[in-house]
Amino acid sequence: MSRPAISRRSLLAAAGATGAAAAVGGLIRPFPASAAIPGPTSYSENWASVGQHPAAAEWFQDAKFGIYYHWGAFSVPAFANEWYPRNMYNPGSGENNHHRNTYGDPASWPYHNFINGANDRSGRFVQFAPRLRSAGGNFDPNEWAQLFVDAGARFAGPVAEHHDGFSMWDSRVNEWNSVARGPRLNLLKLHTDAIRARGMKVFVSMHHAFNFTGFYQWAPQQSDPSLRKLYGQLGTAAQEQLWYDKLREVIDQSQPDILWQDFDLRRISDAQRTKFLAYYYNRAVAWDKEVVATYKDGLELGGAVYDYERGGPAEIRQPYWLTDDSISSSSWSYTNGLGYYSLPQMLHSLIDRVSKNGTMVLNIAPMADGTIPSGQQTLLRGIGDYLRRFGESIYSTRAWSIFGEGPTKMGGGYFVAPVVGTPRDIRFTRSKDNRVLYATILGWPGSTVNITTLASNRINLSSLTGVQLLGSTAGSYVNLPTRTQDNAGLRITLPSANAPFSATAYVVKLTFSGAIPSLGGGPAVPSTYQRITNVVNGLALDSGGNVASGSPLKQWSWDGSVNLQWQLVDLGSGYYRIVNRANGMVIDGFGQTGNGAAAQQAAWNGGNSQQWQLTDQGSGRYRIANRATGLVLDGGGQVASGSTVKQWSWDGSNNLLWTLTAV
Repeated sequence: MSRPAISRRSLLAAAGATGAAAAVGGLIRPFPASAAIPGPTSYSENWASVGQHPAAAEWFQDAKFGIYYHWGAFSVPAFANEWYPRNMYNPGSGENNHHRNTYGDPASWPYHNFINGANDRSGRFVQFAPRLRSAGGNFDPNEWAQLFVDAGARFAGPVAEHHDGFSMWDSRVNEWNSVARGPRLNLLKLHTDAIRARGMKVFVSMHHAFNFTGFYQWAPQQSDPSLRKLYGQLGTAAQEQLWYDKLREVIDQSQPDILWQDFDLRRISDAQRTKFLAYYYNRAVAWDKEVVATYKDGLELGGAVYDYERGGPAEIRQPYWLTDDSISSSSWSYTNGLGYYSLPQMLHSLIDRVSKNGTMVLNIAPMADGTIPSGQQTLLRGIGDYLRRFGESIYSTRAWSIFGEGPTKMGGGYFVAPVVGTPRDIRFTRSKDNRVLYATILGWPGSTVNITTLASNRINLSSLTGVQLLGSTAGSYVNLPTRTQDNAGLRITLPSANAPFSATAYVVKLTFSGAIPSLGGGPAVPSTYQRITNVVNGLALDSGGNVASGSPLKQWSWDGSVNLQWQLVDLGSGYYRIVNRANGMVIDGFGQTGNGAAAQQAAWNGGNSQQWQLTDQGSGRYRIANRATGLVLDGGGQVASGSTVKQWSWDGSNNLLWTLTAV
């Protein structure tokens, strides 16, 4: 296994690097005038290399909310959903019956007629050919982008290609594209130019893996080579190359800040997947910016962010994650009579997901001619109104020790419908400096709110300096001086029994003189990433990077790499899970009870062997004890970099003491 941390150290020593430069990924990289972009400076086409890419850029974790849209030739029939191209060929399906009645037998009126244009059974000419407003049509990418700004989105962008195989850019590898056919417009460029012009990051989604792995299973075999390309019938080797070539074009033409991909990547060869990731990450190095790749499957080892479709976890999830959801339960693309979720459903889901360490990208469904229906615009502007007023509790925040409290279950998997919370439901976020805690109440609770999480037997609020209600306009506050704390919670007196202003949720801001105290009576450990250093040898806890579950925990000289950074997540019980920044795994005692047993790493499963208690021994030194075994982490004394960390019975020796330093 290659270990970039070693090459960084050796190169730094050889080059005598100072604060003006850093050695990362095996190369010396000068810092630009702004903060240096973390991660290697070059990537090779293998998992060990691309896995070193920092997955969730800080700007991405700050953004919290974005918008994308399913819009293409599948929008023309406006029937059922965006899988119309697939199901129109499925005998007896609703789409097949609709197609026969409206257009004709799919054998003689195929899907590509929606791209090239043809008359339906009534003689009406149909085609995906939106015209710009400047040319007399209804499509204006600048109006779309402004709507996304008004909605509070920090990133936005199109579905550049769905499962149907039609590319929305000027493609040299796929003649079935929006410049050569249909609209005869470079839709990807029009979108990305308008979005960037308004200060948002660019999001591009690609769904083309399923094009040749099952989408057109009922479509007839084509004899024409060009049609075989559209319908995913070229054969595995050619299709995989086309999959990669399309991604490369999108990367070069749009320079996406987020490149999102749909499912079935696991069926693409490792060689093509790592080739794609290496190309994207290397281009980002050349652009000198941080990028985010996302996945539903197949990129687990690739330095990418995991995406939940229409859902999210029931609890806080590490590492940072994404969910894609839609404004409608029935379709991702526009259909006649499309219904929408309510504003409270969408906003409460967003608040819940942010509290659990996630970001949400929301899909809208424009009409084929480029019109965004008024109902969708109203919903987006409602989200934007809330974010403009109360955005300080959303943007640039981080998850706290626990996500919230209350009776309403949200998340817990995939395809979980958004639900509306109650005035008894509260979601927490915190400021990045860990001095402000936001408690968002999903409804007006009356004259008093009781926050049970902040009970006196769980948290010491002596450093609390102020409690405020975020006001009806951005930057306005109502002081809430009357409060009492006991074992039942923190009770705060609100301005009135009835809500003083209308909002979908209400935010209480709690400001502390220092770090937010921890829950469960433990030490006040911030939720930012930490260097955990042994008192005797000065070495830091080291994961080794993207390693397999069960790999030993080691120690290494501090060099700032993400391998050596850990987040202590308060479980609200006096114990923490200790999460590595590079691989997202936690330190695990594995239930071993003998002195000298190794400490290892594994994916979080909630077991006692993965829970650790920090006990302050004075002078900023802690013993770190395993809940299952009672053994503490042991540096082993004066040992060399690369030595494994063991577990030992507490005996008061300095080998068993560790310091925490925020990074």
